[in-house]
Amino acid sequence: MNKYKDLWKWMIVPMVIMQLGIFVDYWGDFTENAWAVHIHYWTGTIWYLFLIMQPYFVTHGQIERHRTVGIIGMFLAGGVCLTALGMMHRDMAAVEASMANPARFGPFEPWFFYGVAAVEIVMMTAFGYAVIKSILHRHEIENHSWWLISTVFIIMMPAIGRGFQFVAIALQADKMPNVDIMMPIYLSIVTIIGMLLLGAWKFKTLRHPATYLALAVNVFIFLLEPLGRSETVQMALKALIKG
Repeated sequence: MNKYKDLWKWMIVPMVIMQLGIFVDYWGDFTENAWAVHIHYWTGTIWYLFLIMQPYFVTHGQIERHRTVGIIGMFLAGGVCLTALGMMHRDMAAVEASMANPARFGPFEPWFFYGVAAVEIVMMTAFGYAVIKSILHRHEIENHSWWLISTVFIIMMPAIGRGFQFVAIALQADKMPNVDIMMPIYLSIVTIIGMLLLGAWKFKTLRHPATYLALAVNVFIFLLEPLGRSETVQMALKALIKG
């Protein structure tokens, strides 16, 4: 248990990075965001706070509080997963809007939104699996803790990716719409993998199944563009996601 005593401090780092990444995208047009966006943002943010508080409680003798908050946290995890999946219709709406008005979307062509939807399905499935595994291993400190911590790195990309894209577009504004929108995504993935491996090394969980899962999900995101351009994937998404 002692090796996790400072875990709550380390969890502040991805929390801050996530907030910086999503700041402009969420707060920049706060009043224009749909209700589903607000719900997903705040459930996700509270989930990160939950993953900061829980290690603190359990390593500072507040076991009963840890258990009580943990029950609430499982409800919250369901909210994170379901609100993310529920928002996927927005990706399909963005496909239609970008086709109807390409000038408005600039470098963001329809394939990009198809790709985002495809990888989000995998991300949220992995998130749900990791949460379930944490419940199954709730009596094993290391397994329980690391399955939960892995969820941070599984669902981090959208927020970080948007932040990287915002910077890239701002720096290349004079080249619009000929801006490379995928390189920022790749850089965000490398950043997340770096944080994941650093954390796993720090807490001696490099060979933990949760680390492998989070790593696999982020490597999979490298396929966003080919998935988005695949007609087979596009047809499957249009059949699956309807509003």
